[in-house]
Amino acid sequence: MTEAAASAPPSLDLPSAVVRYRRLLLAIAGMGGVLYGFDLGIIAAALLYLDKTIELSAQQTSNIVAALLFGGIFSALLTGLFSDLLGRRLIIRISALLFLISVPVIVSADGFYTLAAGRLLQGFSTGMMIVVIPLYLAECLPAAARGRGMAIFQLMLNVGILFGNGVGALLTTHVEAVAKDSAVSAHDLLVVQDHAWRWMFSTAALPGCLFLAGALFLSESPRWLARRGREAEARAALLRSRTLEECQSELATMAAVGASCATGATPSGSLWQRRYLLPFLITVAVLGLNQATGINSMISYGVMILHQAGMSNTVAAYAGMAIPFCLVIFTAPAVVLVERLGRKPLLKLGTAGVILAMMLGAALFFWSESQSTEVTESVRAAVTSEGLSLPVASVDGAPTRLAVLVDTGSGARLLSAISTDKDPVLEVKAPAAPASLKILRATRGPVPSPVVSWGVLLATLLYIAAYAFGPGVCVWLVLTELMPTRIRSTGMGIALVCNQGIATFIAAAFLPVVTSHGYGVMLAAWGGCTVFYFLVAAFILPETKGRSLEEIERMFVGTAAPVAPGSPAPPPR
Repeated sequence: MTEAAASAPPSLDLPSAVVRYRRLLLAIAGMGGVLYGFDLGIIAAALLYLDKTIELSAQQTSNIVAALLFGGIFSALLTGLFSDLLGRRLIIRISALLFLISVPVIVSADGFYTLAAGRLLQGFSTGMMIVVIPLYLAECLPAAARGRGMAIFQLMLNVGILFGNGVGALLTTHVEAVAKDSAVSAHDLLVVQDHAWRWMFSTAALPGCLFLAGALFLSESPRWLARRGREAEARAALLRSRTLEECQSELATMAAVGASCATGATPSGSLWQRRYLLPFLITVAVLGLNQATGINSMISYGVMILHQAGMSNTVAAYAGMAIPFCLVIFTAPAVVLVERLGRKPLLKLGTAGVILAMMLGAALFFWSESQSTEVTESVRAAVTSEGLSLPVASVDGAPTRLAVLVDTGSGARLLSAISTDKDPVLEVKAPAAPASLKILRATRGPVPSPVVSWGVLLATLLYIAAYAFGPGVCVWLVLTELMPTRIRSTGMGIALVCNQGIATFIAAAFLPVVTSHGYGVMLAAWGGCTVFYFLVAAFILPETKGRSLEEIERMFVGTAAPVAPGSPAPPPR
């Protein structure tokens, strides 16, 4: 495809069948994004009640959050391999089936291991989706629509997060209303809390069914078919989303690049060639740093962060809804601007905003946490053979919070009580072996003021807006556009393994870190990692706007630096 054809806007008189199929592609991509986003978003509210009905340590709670990402680590690599062997379309359908199976496993869980197994399976299925859907879109959409298609995938992913947070907020409101009813017993409240988190997860079944139904109408990837010598089928697949002229031009370009690769020095397409290694390393760096901003943990623990900043459970749940809402609002303009301004400008603006937001949030938490005093020894002295029962009183009329990191033999848990609670007493029942009750750390201090609470919310929303406008959209384009055709599926799988691995580590480490060192340390670490992300975006990442996948691949052949858009690509070496 020529540069002019690649960058030209879609024809206004495209055949109606082509228009309908492009819409189907975007709809299926969007539904896959919704499912992944829902899984990220729903856990934030579910965490408010999970450990009340299923006994979980702080580490186990972190592992439940991380399980979704951990499952994606394995599926990301396997998806790259199997999508090459079996085709993109079949893997999309398998991912939908696995997602639907995971829902009843989670909803019926009665302990940590069953719950973790369900989340792992859900992570495995969504991990498949985040590899195969961007891969499939990149290979099926024309160059002029590819950026917008990936942006829509991210937009609908954010809609899924908003959907998950909305469901969580509605059920949280119901639970808190029941909790305020003095006629409701503690046992009945526990039952309501148990039903609430199970309903939160069960609502994912409907979009899962819609995703599977839509996947039945997809064609196979034309580039996958062409690489296997099935030109007639590749041509038929291309014609579903292209005009005849576009189809012929693109088939010719694919054939030319394929021939040049076949006659190169290394016909096997080894990753160690410059044309493969350089874009692969840039992609891995971008995906790893994208997760090091803390985005998945910010979404999953957002409600908890706002609660720690001084908001009540209900206010934090509704304020937490602003996180996915902000994701959706700021992704929408990026859908348009990513093809007008390009990838690099959006990425630089976005990462700069993330750095500013994280520094502001960290400063607020450092200031707030500095007002608490350690009372570990006095709390240890209050432990009896029956456990711990400490009333929490206000100091000088100001609400006070007592936070205790306790280990009853099954791992550390952070418990807290506030003087303004309905029953302001921090209680820990003694385990079967009383000696196993250990008070690891205890602090007492004022509940953060509204200035801190709303300041942290402002910093959080600035962070989310900046991420959505830049990294949120551009990361999928970097992943799919820089990887050469010969290694695209496997390379994407390896890159996403790194991506998911970092996300899993951060999610699993979040609660242990904040319970031991405070929230300010965590936010400052995310901001520091984003500084490196900005430097990569500004000085290393090439601009790929308006280029076909084959032209992008030739940017890394025999040149010291990528060629600028609009200039002739160097001949294949």
